[in-house]
Amino acid sequence: MLAGVNNPLRSPWFQRVLLPGFCFQSMIIAGGYGTGRELVDFFLSKGVLGGLLGMLLVTVPLWSVVCALTFEVSRRAGAFDYRTFARSLLGRWHPLYEALYLASMLVVVSVVAAAGGEIVSRSLGLPYIVGVLAIMAAVGWLVLRGTSAVEGFLSFWSIALYAVYAVVVVAAFRTFGDDIVAGLAAGEITRDWALGGAEYMAYNVGTLPAVLFCAHHLKTRRDAVIAGALAGPIGIIPAVLFFVAISGLGPAMVEETVPSLTLLAAIGSPVLLVVFQVVLFGTLVETATSLIHAFNERIARALEESGRTLRPSLRPLTSTLVLLGAALLAQAGLEGLIGIGYRILTYGFWVVFILPLLWWGARRFR
Repeated sequence: MLAGVNNPLRSPWFQRVLLPGFCFQSMIIAGGYGTGRELVDFFLSKGVLGGLLGMLLVTVPLWSVVCALTFEVSRRAGAFDYRTFARSLLGRWHPLYEALYLASMLVVVSVVAAAGGEIVSRSLGLPYIVGVLAIMAAVGWLVLRGTSAVEGFLSFWSIALYAVYAVVVVAAFRTFGDDIVAGLAAGEITRDWALGGAEYMAYNVGTLPAVLFCAHHLKTRRDAVIAGALAGPIGIIPAVLFFVAISGLGPAMVEETVPSLTLLAAIGSPVLLVVFQVVLFGTLVETATSLIHAFNERIARALEESGRTLRPSLRPLTSTLVLLGAALLAQAGLEGLIGIGYRILTYGFWVVFILPLLWWGARRFR
């Protein structure tokens, strides 16, 4: 499905221009808007209009700038794992970023585990642990296959995600379109709408170096800038579509643990509900795979520097250990992880990643 000389996902143009954006979108989807809980916390709580402004006027431009600068640092330094990147950007302070990345990986994968267990439990009536084990098996298989398989899966599943989200929005307008229009027309907005966009941008983009395994396709500064500029819109478009759809269900969505399932229940299409849950489960695998594959690449690069290699059999073992630790952390609950854990990580990434990166960009591009 993903192989072959005529596969557009393997073309040099796609790999230079669009692949970094799709990998970025795959990395943020589960922790960014897969369940919908994140959009409720950071955007819907600011009002419908305030949420849209936060997405389009704050999140997209900042994502694009940070992605472009990150890709350029990676390209110039030949830094295709987050450890090498952090050393290039922060020098002797790079352990600060590594510690924050590990904490973020555990929290985000915990959200993945919690959401996976919730989906399997609510949709199939199976025990919570079945969802966690299914994600563990899928992630372990992908990281065992290596970078090429990871890139192919992330690209293909992101395109499938776009198609399904578009269908969901059309179905939502057909079912309760008048409520959506009324919510948008009301123009509700709070004074801290920009803060919501800045917080959402930072906690999502903080683990951007996790997808630098795809940056080896970038050959020039122009490649890095174009790929970064497109990454912002590629990352946010599904979130905007979903946000518009849930805006028609009113403020009650703030109380929902998994708003995406509530939205599909309101639409009332059994087929769409099944398809969406399959795609949503795949997005959980996407994000967990991105973060854990990056962790494996960091270990592999460190071993290479000492003259050793990371045996392929150890890659799925790493994913198993990370997912088990995340499953324990997931007992805190989806709402607690997103409401507290994400905000703590947000300000950490501002200090040790985003501000140093913007300072580097200001000096370099001046």
